[in-house]
Amino acid sequence: MIVSSKPKDKECVILLHGLARSSRSLDKLSSMLEGEGYQTVNVSYPSTKHNIAQLAEDAIGDALNQCSMCTTIHFVTHSMGGILVRQYLNAHSVKNLGRVVMLGPPNQGSQVVDTLKNIPGFKMINGPAGMQLGTEDMSIPNTLGPAHFELGVIAGTRSINLILSTMLPKPDDGKVSVENTKLDGMADHIALPVTHPFMMNNKKVIRQVLCFLKNGSFQKS
Repeated sequence: MIVSSKPKDKECVILLHGLARSSRSLDKLSSMLEGEGYQTVNVSYPSTKHNIAQLAEDAIGDALNQCSMCTTIHFVTHSMGGILVRQYLNAHSVKNLGRVVMLGPPNQGSQVVDTLKNIPGFKMINGPAGMQLGTEDMSIPNTLGPAHFELGVIAGTRSINLILSTMLPKPDDGKVSVENTKLDGMADHIALPVTHPFMMNNKKVIRQVLCFLKNGSFQKS
């Protein structure tokens, strides 16, 4: 399902949620972007049903059709949504591509997946895509190469899942370490005291998203 706002200008932002979430998790961020004059396409995709390649083709292909009249197309993603964008842009060119902001992306994979992927029930809960998010050299995040697009990454440094945090290098957001959010070729990176599940609703995070979309950099002071 795709929820698209009425176009307010010629810039569109496609929003992609993370693993085992839905578009509702990005509703607040979508509303804030609309308030700044962007058209938004908030995508809900079956993140636990298919592998990353199929999810990227289906979700992003459909979303781009909603932005066909826009002169600039941006992406804002949470968690695995950022890997879908990397997957899609590795295989396709997007006409009038603008900027990309990723929140808590496992750009180098997550040690949580390394530790838990062989535990009974992990694949059933997280699906084929969840199994592809480890840190080994052949994991999907580590085979997609550097960013060849204008990318800003926001990492979190607080956790509400202390068990998962024991599996991660510090600092971390409870799902991904700050270090593993980084990607060669990114334009900017910032770490904020927010947690992985809720960072997209944080006022400071939203301000930084808007800052990067407008300026191509984060506000560091």
